[in-house]
Amino acid sequence: MDDAQRAVYFVNETVTQNQLWILTDEHGCVMLNTEEEDCVPVWPNEEFAQAWVTDQWQNCQPEAISLNKWFSRWTHGLADDELAIVVFPSQDEQGLVYYPDELEHELKQHSVKKR
Repeated sequence: MDDAQRAVYFVNETVTQNQLWILTDEHGCVMLNTEEEDCVPVWPNEEFAQAWVTDQWQNCQPEAISLNKWFSRWTHGLADDELAIVVFPSQDEQGLVYYPDELEHELKQHSVKKR
C-alpha cells in the first residue's frame, strides 16, 4: 500500500476498533523525525506496531489508546508540544503526516459516517 492507502486503512481500522496503537519505552512514546516535523507514529493495530519492535526500538512495547482518550488528551497534548503524527508508517519510515487536529477531524468524520 502507498501512503494514502495506508492512511485510509488506518482511519477505517481505527474507527472500527475504537483505538489506535503507539510504541512506548521507558522514556514514553517513541518519535520519528521528518525534515520539518517531530512526529508520533501511530498504527491501526497491535501487529503493525509490533513489526516496528526491532533494532533501536527492540525495548519498545505496543500500547493501545482508545479514541476517547486520544481525543480528550492526546490531540491537545501533541498540539501543545508542537508535535505531528505520522500515520501507519511503512517499514522504510514513510507515511502521511497529520497535525493533531487534522487527524482528530478525519477520525471523527469517519466515525459519523459509520453510524
